[in-house]
Amino acid sequence: MRITSIPRYYRNLKRWREIITILRRYGLADWLSRLRLDLIRDWIKDDHGVPLASYSREARVRMALTELGPTFIKLGQVLSLRPDLVGSAQAGELQLLQSNVPADPPEAVERTIQSELKGTIQQLFAEFEPTAMASASIGQAHRAKLPDNTLVVVKVQHENIRSKIHEDLEVLAGLASLAERIPEFAVWRPREIVSQLSRSLKRELSFTQEHSNLIMLREALEGMPGIRIPETFSSHSSARVLTMSMLTGESINEASNPDKFSDAQREQLARRIADLYVEMIFVKGLYHADPHPGNILIESDGALGLLDFGMVGRIDDSLRDNIEEMLWALSLKDSALLSAIVKRVGKVPQKIDDSLLSSDITDLIATYGNQPIEKIDLATALNDATDILHRHRIVLPSQMGMLIKTLVTLQGTISRTSPKFSLLEAIEPMFKRMWRNRLSPWRQARRMRRLYIEVESLVEKLPGQVSSLMELVQTGKLDVHLSHRGLSPSINRLVLGLLTSSLLLGSSILMASKVPPLLFVDGGPLGLKDLSLIGLGGFALSLIVTIRILFAINRSGHLDPHGESDDHDPFL
Repeated sequence: MRITSIPRYYRNLKRWREIITILRRYGLADWLSRLRLDLIRDWIKDDHGVPLASYSREARVRMALTELGPTFIKLGQVLSLRPDLVGSAQAGELQLLQSNVPADPPEAVERTIQSELKGTIQQLFAEFEPTAMASASIGQAHRAKLPDNTLVVVKVQHENIRSKIHEDLEVLAGLASLAERIPEFAVWRPREIVSQLSRSLKRELSFTQEHSNLIMLREALEGMPGIRIPETFSSHSSARVLTMSMLTGESINEASNPDKFSDAQREQLARRIADLYVEMIFVKGLYHADPHPGNILIESDGALGLLDFGMVGRIDDSLRDNIEEMLWALSLKDSALLSAIVKRVGKVPQKIDDSLLSSDITDLIATYGNQPIEKIDLATALNDATDILHRHRIVLPSQMGMLIKTLVTLQGTISRTSPKFSLLEAIEPMFKRMWRNRLSPWRQARRMRRLYIEVESLVEKLPGQVSSLMELVQTGKLDVHLSHRGLSPSINRLVLGLLTSSLLLGSSILMASKVPPLLFVDGGPLGLKDLSLIGLGGFALSLIVTIRILFAINRSGHLDPHGESDDHDPFL
C-alpha cells in the first residue's frame, strides 16, 4: 500500500466498514448452507424472513450488490455484460438488478434545474409534475409540457449523486488493488472491471452521452417505418438534465394479453422487433443495447418505441469481421477453425488446455449444429458458449460481451412476446447477406485500402527504427530488460532462509561459547547448565521464522505464489 493512499482509505473508512459488513453477512451463507444444524443455518435471514442459506450463491451476490447501493448496482450491471468473466448463471442473475432509489424532493429538483438551465421551472415549462414518474440510480423522470404544449419527459440527476459515486469508486479501486494480490481473485481482472465501471459511470453522470446516443440512433434509423425514437430538446438539456419527447405507448408486456393480441399479431410483433434489432446490429452497426420489455413500447398506431439510451453498442469493421469468421466456422462445423478464431479474438491465459477447449467447442457444435434453425434456443446456445469461455478463462472484447448480452436479452423479450418465434429466423437471412457483403468487390477494395495505409506507414517508419536500433548496438547502449513473474516471493523466502540459517549458526556459537548472561549457572533440569540467554533467544527466533516459511510454502503448494491458482476456479 502506498503512503499517499492512506488519507483516501481513512476518508472512506465508514463506507469500507459498511461494505465489509454487508459482504461478510451474505458470504456467511456459503458455509452455513453446509451445516446440518438447522437452527444455526437459518439464523441469518433477509428482509422477508427467508434464510440467506436457502438462496443460490448468484442470488446472494445480487442481493449484496443491491444493498450496497447505486454504484455497486452499476457494477453488477457492468458484470452482467461479461458472462465470459462471471459465467452465464451469474450474469443472468445480475440482469435482475433493480435500483429503487427514493426520488429527490421537489425543492431539490428545482435547484438542479435552475442551476443547469439558468431558469426557474415556471419560466422553462408550461407544466411540470413535481412527483417523479420513475426514479433510478442516477436520476429521476418527471412529466412536463413545454411552452409550445409539447409533452416531454424531463430526466433530472439526483442531488449529490456525484460525490456518493466518487466515494464508492475510490473504495472499489482500493478493493480491486487488494484483490489483485490474491491469485484466486486476480483472474477476475478486478482493476480492469473497476476501470470499465468507472468509465461507464462517468458517462452516465453526464446526460450529454445519452443525448448524443439519441441523436445518432434517430439519424441511423431515419426513414425506417414503424420506429419511434424520442426527440431531444437541446435548449432544455444539459449534463444533469435531459428533456425528450414523451412516447405514449404501452409496454411490450401487454402483448402477452390474449384479449388484446391474437397469436398471429404477437408473432408479427415479435418479427418486427427482431427485424429492427437485426437491422441496427448487423447493418447500421449501432444498436440499442438494453432491449428488455420495459424499454420497448407499442404505440397506438402500431409503431415500436424505444426508451433508455444510456447503453448503446457499436459494431466496428474488426468486430464484424470476427463475427463473420465465427459464423463461417460454425457453418462448416469446423471446431479447430472456431477454436483458433476464439483464441485470436479473446484474451487467452498462458496455460490453456487446447485439446479440452477444442473438445468443448466440438460438443457445442454437435449440440446445436444439427438442429433446425427454428428449434435452436439462441439464449441457451449463447449461454453455453460463454460458459465454455468462462471455464477456460478466455476474456472477450467488451463490445462482443455487450452484443452477446443484448442478443440474450432480446431473445427473452421476443420469447415473452411470441414463444413460437425464434430470433435466429430473423438473423439467418442476414448471415447470407453478411457473407455476400464480405466477398463484394467494394468490401475487398476497402480492406485493401486499409491494408495499403498500414503497410505504407510501416515502410515509412521501418528504416528509421532499424537505423536507431543499429546505432544503439554500435554505441553499446542497447539495454535488454528481463521481467521475472512470481520470482520475488521465491527470492524473499530464499533470503529469509539464509538469514535464519545464519541466525541459527550464530546462536549455536553463542551457546557453545557460553556468552553471558547465562541461565542455570548452578545447574538446571535435564542437566542443563550455563545456557547463553542471547543464544537461546536466537534459537527461538530462528525456530519461529522457520515455521513461518514452512507454512507459507505449504499454503502455496510451491515456492512461488501461483502454485495452485492455475487450477483453482474462484467461482466454485
